[in-house]
Amino acid sequence: MNTAGERKLRVGVAGLGRAFAVMLPTFTADPRVKLVGAADMRAEARKRFAEEFSASTYATVEELCADPTVEVIYVATPHQWHARHAVLAARHSKHLLVEKPMALTLEECTAIIDAARNAGVHLVVGHSHSFDAPIRHLRNLIKSGRYGNVRMINAINYTDYLYRPRRPEELDTALGGGAIFNQGSHQVDIVRLIGGGRIESVRAAAGAWDKARPTEGAYAALLTFANGAFASLTYSGYGNFDSDEFQGWIGEMGQKKSPYAGAPRRRFDNERDEVAFKNARNYGGPEFHSSAMQDLAHQNFGTLLVSCEQGDLRALPGGVVIYRDGSAQLDALPAPKIPRMEVIDELYGAVVQGRPPLHDGAWAMATLEVLLAILQSARKKSEVRLSHQVGK
Repeated sequence: MNTAGERKLRVGVAGLGRAFAVMLPTFTADPRVKLVGAADMRAEARKRFAEEFSASTYATVEELCADPTVEVIYVATPHQWHARHAVLAARHSKHLLVEKPMALTLEECTAIIDAARNAGVHLVVGHSHSFDAPIRHLRNLIKSGRYGNVRMINAINYTDYLYRPRRPEELDTALGGGAIFNQGSHQVDIVRLIGGGRIESVRAAAGAWDKARPTEGAYAALLTFANGAFASLTYSGYGNFDSDEFQGWIGEMGQKKSPYAGAPRRRFDNERDEVAFKNARNYGGPEFHSSAMQDLAHQNFGTLLVSCEQGDLRALPGGVVIYRDGSAQLDALPAPKIPRMEVIDELYGAVVQGRPPLHDGAWAMATLEVLLAILQSARKKSEVRLSHQVGK
């Protein structure tokens, strides 16, 4: 965290939708950031942003990229536009913070990486939950050598993802919709960070069980690492069991939850009504409410249990539980002062302090390769070998 007198990152936001709304508490609370511009198609979102931050707003990302006051572009537009907007920002010499997934193809990832390199700008891809403090702490415990090498990782998450309000493209896999692109980005990034990064092969199955929501809502995958470790990923977004039960009823954003409150799934008569409902609750809409910051635990993405040669480690919203020699001990972390502060740590470290980011373009491209392999393996019912993996 910087102190008074250090310069701020001047951030322009491309896309004022859900991703921005989730990052908003971070941007407003972290003194290293100043929001100076935004682009969005929705006039109501631009109006609120201009009033709230006394900043310039634009109807197009092209106009935002041309703004000379903007130093960093946060690319939070829909997934199918990430590559176009990231390349455009880099060509305007803007540093890049790109939402996950980085893009939808390996070719698009390469285009972003090349554009950033040619422009001499930094590229950070996130947020994914591998930024979360308990995940980073677990990684550091492993790197200490006290527990031996990682041998097996189990990641499990059950949510209501598929039945949250969606735009049509969010239910179209070809446009980056579905659980694998959206939720798999988190799980894969986490297990790659813990397991050493380099995955050799993927064998997976996926489920699309609701004709009204015609995209993958669930998947299971077995990932094998070059170092001999392996990881099992299980995810369901069909909204029945809630795996936050295993997290002490602390939700993904670190908030306390009421167990099984019994709210029925919301049904929509048509796409227009669903989009209108979502827009009303997005930034700028009449029913938008920014996330509260008080009494938050660390963010999490379901259950993560890592088996090492000399102990098992489990990430929790309050720290890491260490299981060994018949005992269980919580290695506690202090409560977060600012949610997702780790994202700004990495971005600020790259742009201002010249530190290579952990979640750089090559890392994010390797994660996307795994997501594409999960889709391919599920469709072809066969193992997929990988060739673009990197370690950290």
